[in-house]
Amino acid sequence: MGVLLIAEVNGSELSVDSTAKALTAARQLGDVTVLCVGAGCSDAAEAAAKLDGVSSVLCAQDEAYGHDLAEPVAALIVSLSSNYSHIVAPSTSASKNIMPRVAALLDVMIISEVTAVVDADTFERPIYAGNAIQTVKSVDAIKVATIRTSTFEAAGEGGSASVTSIDAVADPGLSVWIEDKVAASDRPELTSAGIVVSGGRGVGSENDFKIVEALADKLGAAVGASRAAVDSGYAPNDWQVGQTGKVVAPNLYVAVGISGAIQHLAGMKDSKVIVAINKDEEAPIFQVADFGLVGDLFDIVPQLTEKLG
Repeated sequence: MGVLLIAEVNGSELSVDSTAKALTAARQLGDVTVLCVGAGCSDAAEAAAKLDGVSSVLCAQDEAYGHDLAEPVAALIVSLSSNYSHIVAPSTSASKNIMPRVAALLDVMIISEVTAVVDADTFERPIYAGNAIQTVKSVDAIKVATIRTSTFEAAGEGGSASVTSIDAVADPGLSVWIEDKVAASDRPELTSAGIVVSGGRGVGSENDFKIVEALADKLGAAVGASRAAVDSGYAPNDWQVGQTGKVVAPNLYVAVGISGAIQHLAGMKDSKVIVAINKDEEAPIFQVADFGLVGDLFDIVPQLTEKLG
């Protein structure tokens, strides 16, 4: 049997980056069928069909699937499950809500945050804030897993898979959508950005956090924050990077006023190049940084931003 990959669909658009990276992992398990779910997912399904390595695409288009509610989406996935040996999804906010429910309904384990595929039954995933790698072997008939996309390269395009529309299944009626409160931004999406500039408690205030945003805008980067900065009210929750936030692995990660607590490192240590700016030369962030600037961030960051201009 094959692999069912749940695509990340935002509105009517395919999140190509996360889906393509999860596809790289899924291809190691067998023939991949991509499932696109949404109120208007036909365009997303066509985009998924162009990804290299996709055997076929299923498109379930219904209003019930328009807001990533776990209950109706999980019911659909379970109805398709008998045709697949693996059901996987990129590890996103939506899949972290949906996939554990799928696993529970199938009475199998959930294998979360997979960072490597050893074989069809065996996977690696980080534990203890990324300080250890656990190898997990599942004997379940159907493996349900989320893929940490930061550790996989994105699959390319060039595919020409067929797209099949499928009917919605009965809505369990266990949840009702009320509203979405989504932050709008012209900056790149945090988890897929090539450059991320993050600020920590050392930035000092919400107003001073603007110097972090100014540097990010100069670099065309996404803005991140440590949990300490978020908890202090300097930055919104959706900017949080770390064990309890988002996991990123950009080409360049700039840490401004971040000490480097283990929980934060768990969310960004796979970045290709790490630059740290901190006045404390003993800060743990310098242990993982490729380049470090010791000094007052209120002097360094504005100068750096100006020179980039």
